[in-house]
Amino acid sequence: MLAKSVIEDVLTAALQTGGDFAEVFAEDRFANTLSLRENKVEGSLSGRDFGIGIRVFKGFQSAYAYTTDGSKEGLLKAAYQAAAGIKGERNVTASPLVQEKIVSAHSIAAFPREVEKQRKADVMRKAYEIAKNYHSSIQQVGIRYLDEEQHVLIANSEGKFVEDKRVRSRLSIQSIASDGNQMQSGYYGPGAHQGFEFMESLDLNHYASEASRIAVTMLGADPCPSGKFPVIIDNEFGGVIFHEACGHGLEATSVAKGNSVFADQIGEKVASDVVTYIDDGTLANEWGSLAIDDEGEAARKNVLIENGILKGYLIDKLNGRRMGMPSTGSGRRQSYRFAPTSRMTNTYIANGKSTPAEIIANTEHGIYAKYMGGGQVNTTTGDYNFAVMEAYAVKDGKIGKPLRGATLIGNGPETLKLVDMVGNNLAHGAGMCGSLSGSLPVNVGQPMIRVSEMTVGGRKGEE
Repeated sequence: MLAKSVIEDVLTAALQTGGDFAEVFAEDRFANTLSLRENKVEGSLSGRDFGIGIRVFKGFQSAYAYTTDGSKEGLLKAAYQAAAGIKGERNVTASPLVQEKIVSAHSIAAFPREVEKQRKADVMRKAYEIAKNYHSSIQQVGIRYLDEEQHVLIANSEGKFVEDKRVRSRLSIQSIASDGNQMQSGYYGPGAHQGFEFMESLDLNHYASEASRIAVTMLGADPCPSGKFPVIIDNEFGGVIFHEACGHGLEATSVAKGNSVFADQIGEKVASDVVTYIDDGTLANEWGSLAIDDEGEAARKNVLIENGILKGYLIDKLNGRRMGMPSTGSGRRQSYRFAPTSRMTNTYIANGKSTPAEIIANTEHGIYAKYMGGGQVNTTTGDYNFAVMEAYAVKDGKIGKPLRGATLIGNGPETLKLVDMVGNNLAHGAGMCGSLSGSLPVNVGQPMIRVSEMTVGGRKGEE
């Protein structure tokens, strides 16, 4: 995207005021979204976004500027703007750039830009028909299609020069059911680091039917009781609780400044013995996967918690300086408009030794959260609350009647210690994660787990 000689001049300019590190991040992104409602394509938006971000460090200081002007003059202007945030005398010279070759584990068979929109719309219409015809109570179905191709170039004053192409595809299905008195919704949104081949291989019968089944099931659900209960959280997107209540607290963004309950805890017991928590950006073709992060570091598998013991954090370059620790390949950003910081990729609780049937059979009384909804967390304290999209009562080791309006309330570090059973059916769910460096594709995952006690919000007085 940019000539090596131009980048070297830009890095030299960025270091002119005393910076000890400079970086160029160039991005060329093609994105396409389609939306369908009432079996009609309501919206279609395609676009290209090109820009360059320039960052300068001096010790723990950081300055960032970006531009959409890819000319040498435009780049030098942005470099001078970034350099203006650093005060001092030049004392570092940029190293010659040496191009790195990367081998991506994420093979792409059908680049989305080469696929006609009609084929994309056909997938959406098929999903719509399946979801709409699931049951007579389904009143509305919305389908959203997304694909994007992102080409990045990363170079820095240490001599790094690397490029990567990322391709992602996602299909989101939302169904709304009504019985005349109330409405309930269900949702499923599979995604992958793949091209259009992902859409062609999707089991639409499963995903579209599940979205509608959730909505229909919740129509007939009883109000959820409130109180403290054992809670079984199913696999796949159930991992969103620990993504929020634990994962963010393990990012150097919080840890480096002491704003995390997990700061200075490496080697300490922070979870029960059955919990191993991993962030792995190398998983082939998963939604949150990368070949390299947005600082040019190779993606890797980071074991964060192993058998309850805290082993490490997710670290980017700047926060690594503050912590005196190397990058873990975790520097990510939404686009060139954002400076990178430490972020998750595919984060999950590893498989345990119990089967889902054993977990349910060993729960005398409690709540079963089959599908999680949205939530929020305070990373400083670890306190969280999450809505449950589909929940059930558990009684005498069996799943009982459906429950609506359930929320799970707790504290991440405390919940980690209360996980007493972990299943063997690990699965991942696609989502978007927002933080300082923007909104990013991530996977959350886990096998079925049981937490011995959680506060469940619902309706008081319900039994």
